[in-house]
Amino acid sequence: MNESEKRIMGLISSSGESRAKAFEALQAVRTHNYESAHKLLEESQKLDIDAHNVQTKMIQEELGGNKIEVNLLMAHAQDHYMTAQLSRDLIEELIKIFESRDMEE
Repeated sequence: MNESEKRIMGLISSSGESRAKAFEALQAVRTHNYESAHKLLEESQKLDIDAHNVQTKMIQEELGGNKIEVNLLMAHAQDHYMTAQLSRDLIEELIKIFESRDMEE
């Protein structure tokens, strides 16, 4: 595995972990454990930042003349990254809705 593939795998790994933490946060809401849900969302966001940093570095390198090969692995990594971001954003909003509803009761 070359260096570029290792970075792409890092992007996939961070994104997948980010998405998993977001869904764990949503599961915590089932038991009304909002403290845990918020902590898991913070962990998800940190992992998302790790993925973002990998992606940004690769973009900067390409802008600097180091052409990045776009292949199925890279497409897969971008898919994971976008899905993780969307999942976290949506789950964060769902948690806010459930939390506010529980406060009203």
